[in-house]
Amino acid sequence: MGGVAHTVVFLVAGAIVLAGALGVVLARNPVHAALMLVMTLFGVAVLFVDLEAHFLAAIQVIVYTGAIVVLFLFVIMLLGVDRAESLTSEPIGGQRPAAAVVAVCSMGLIALLAVRGVQVSAGARSVTGSLEGEGTELERIGTALFTDYVFAFELTSVLLVIGVVAAVVLARRPRGADVAPGGPSVDGER
Repeated sequence: MGGVAHTVVFLVAGAIVLAGALGVVLARNPVHAALMLVMTLFGVAVLFVDLEAHFLAAIQVIVYTGAIVVLFLFVIMLLGVDRAESLTSEPIGGQRPAAAVVAVCSMGLIALLAVRGVQVSAGARSVTGSLEGEGTELERIGTALFTDYVFAFELTSVLLVIGVVAAVVLARRPRGADVAPGGPSVDGER
């Protein structure tokens, strides 16, 4: 592909990624937010294809879009968070001011990194080594992942297991919770 084609693909995929990311943040319905996340992840996969990182594009679609978003949708459906909730009641006191402080600090950190990143990233060398070399792309990624980043890889798998266990624990209803006062239970018995 020529330089103009790369630019067009980048601009279109970048617009898709940004629109999906805004949709995730601005969607009121959690299911719609998860679907916007799918759009964002597909846009990132297109960017990987444009960079000729075909393996990463396939992993992006299979793992993130196929597995992680489906896990999010299961948790959304399992917990029933797709129903409307009252935004006036605050179950944990002081969470909104704490969230505002964290948001301001995060935005400040992002601005600082953006300013310093321009100075640091210009001509910076790769942390894991050259992208060129012997072996296939898959072999180089596997070597980096299971040698230099094995701890982070295992920590990520532990965090995913903790998330699944937490979703199951949160979704469990106490015994008798299905019985409405004076009415039949969900399965039709009294």
